[in-house]
Amino acid sequence: MEGLTMNVESESNGNADLETNVRNLQACLFPPQLTASNSYFSNFFVKTCQSQITEDDDELRIKIKESFPLKELFPAARDTAFILQPPRWPTECQVLEEKIKHINYVPASPEPYYSVTGNECQPKPSGEEFGVIVYQYTPISAVNYFSRSSVGGSRYLLSSNICPEDDSLRFESRFESGNLARAIRITPNYYELHLRADLYTNRHMQWFYFRVTNMKRNFLYRFSITNCSKESSLYNEGMRPLMYSKKDSQMHSIGWNRCGQNITYFCNDNVTSEDPDQPQTYTLTFTVTFPHDDDEVYLAHCYPYTYSDLQEHLAEIRAHPVKQTYSTVRLLCRSLAGNDVYFITITSPQIPGETKKKRAVVLTARVHPGETPSSWIMKGILDFLTGDSAPAKDLRDKFIFKIVPMLNPDGVIVGNNRCSLSAKDLNRQYRTVMRDAYPSIWYTKLMVRRLLEECGVALYCDLHAHSRKQNIFVYGCENRRGGDRRLQEQVFPLMLHKNTADKFSFESCKFRIQKAKEGTGRVVMWMMGIACSYTMEASFAGSTLGAKTDTHFTTQDYEQMGRSFCQTLLDFYDEDPRKEKLRAKIIERLTKEGSNADEPTNIPLSDYSSDEGDTSSSSDEMGREERDEEEEIVIPQPPPPSPAAGKRASRPAKSSSAHKLRMLTSRSPGAQRKPLPICKATLKLSLSDKEYYISSSESDEEGKVLKSQ
Repeated sequence: MEGLTMNVESESNGNADLETNVRNLQACLFPPQLTASNSYFSNFFVKTCQSQITEDDDELRIKIKESFPLKELFPAARDTAFILQPPRWPTECQVLEEKIKHINYVPASPEPYYSVTGNECQPKPSGEEFGVIVYQYTPISAVNYFSRSSVGGSRYLLSSNICPEDDSLRFESRFESGNLARAIRITPNYYELHLRADLYTNRHMQWFYFRVTNMKRNFLYRFSITNCSKESSLYNEGMRPLMYSKKDSQMHSIGWNRCGQNITYFCNDNVTSEDPDQPQTYTLTFTVTFPHDDDEVYLAHCYPYTYSDLQEHLAEIRAHPVKQTYSTVRLLCRSLAGNDVYFITITSPQIPGETKKKRAVVLTARVHPGETPSSWIMKGILDFLTGDSAPAKDLRDKFIFKIVPMLNPDGVIVGNNRCSLSAKDLNRQYRTVMRDAYPSIWYTKLMVRRLLEECGVALYCDLHAHSRKQNIFVYGCENRRGGDRRLQEQVFPLMLHKNTADKFSFESCKFRIQKAKEGTGRVVMWMMGIACSYTMEASFAGSTLGAKTDTHFTTQDYEQMGRSFCQTLLDFYDEDPRKEKLRAKIIERLTKEGSNADEPTNIPLSDYSSDEGDTSSSSDEMGREERDEEEEIVIPQPPPPSPAAGKRASRPAKSSSAHKLRMLTSRSPGAQRKPLPICKATLKLSLSDKEYYISSSESDEEGKVLKSQ
């Protein structure tokens, strides 16, 4: 009887524990309060951070061990020192111990495109039957999906150069962001190359980055990359590959520069009626001469920017005694391989007692690992926002910048072109709820949702690169509801074009939301309530505009684009009420000219210029003196703020004393802010009820243009 009583009591205790667990789970998933301070997401993640969740490690779901403090969702990277975590690789990857480092270099003059003649040689791929394999490396795993990672990858490092001939070129790609799977020597001066597909896929062969040694000086070599994936390429429009000579860097301080002649990109004859399911491939072929004997030369599709490069840049920001006062580096999450995904917060320190909340600007990059121009643009943005210029201080006073500079560190490390180690394109996963498979996307959405609830998000932009179009442009989201918000999404790109007319093409922008793009960051953020949501695309090649026509972009051009983006952002959100009238006039003119989501119409903005940096007239004339301080400046007013998820209490206007205190705390010690020039602002909106006058240096018609409304 006593034993029966004990069993009943233990059973009741077990039921009580079960009910407690159920109530805890219900409280976790369905919090009782949904206010701005105690929202659904806040409750959910406080609970999940406090709970120790365990899962069985299996083949498809990877357990990511988080070491975050319980009271903080996004902890600081390190409190005392910024420790650079070595990159973690899949365990099947062989990795060289040496660290590859390149010097920063900008050519003295723009590098022109290759002049396509149409008579370039197009050698058909020969393959192993007609040559000798001199290099071969493909990571081999027992399973065709990611399973484990470690620092340094595989414990074994085998020889990848298998050709006994002493006069053969020697290849290597087993370093960070490297990509070359095979090299076949057809003749002493002709080599066929094969790129490695993104890990755990058989697709996305475009990015290449490898090393060549044992060459002869001024000996003409031909390389043919025979398994490219895309049906068209900028190589047929004059784009040239990049070369980096170690001896040139040591002797002449010359870094990456364009190389190659007889460049062409063409379709292979690999798909036949006998094998119609074979994926179509394409060949990039070019000739090149090396500047030195027995040099160490790197060839790449575009300027590399590795995960280690990002870590070093963030460490410099954290170590700066002034920059660390208004910038913090934190861990957003960890990737599938366990690499840290960082995000940076940049804003002026909060003034004690100030109730007004600043809106956020969210910027992300490198969701596609092969699109390195996005990292160089992001570098320009970070350097500008953490600088001591007056526009940078104004931006920090006005906004909270949340920046995720590398969404896909695993793909960047292993040299993928498009996918993460999940074998999926992360820029199609923003609608998913699978946290373990796509952690950086999931946590980015969480961060944005929390910002929408707390302060609102003024603008979102995801940085990319484009392999088939020239110039720099954006994709936006059309406002189909019409009314006073129609075409407002086109104002910011139009202003950006006027600030960087030799790089940014407004006519190349598109604002249509296609069904195939519904899972992208741009569209999902727009659906979450961010009206100004963009994808910025920077060409791998260069510009067809202004003084930079038919020349390649350099890293300096990409970084300058990042700075111009910030300057335009400050102009776009200028709070001067007079600018709202001009902005309305711009939208009215866009409407009259028939600007639409598919074919935006570029209109002259002679009354618009930036307080600092390039303008529509100065961008084509780099190096000229700054405009006169008395020049007329009229800047459009920004669109209304994006809706926040939670209610926002009314806020009193910021007092002048609080504003002065903010200016003092945001300055560098010992630095004095230069007085701003006194500018005369004039609104030239109309001459009469039926016509208005517009003139512009960017207009196709010279002189004055009179148009009737």
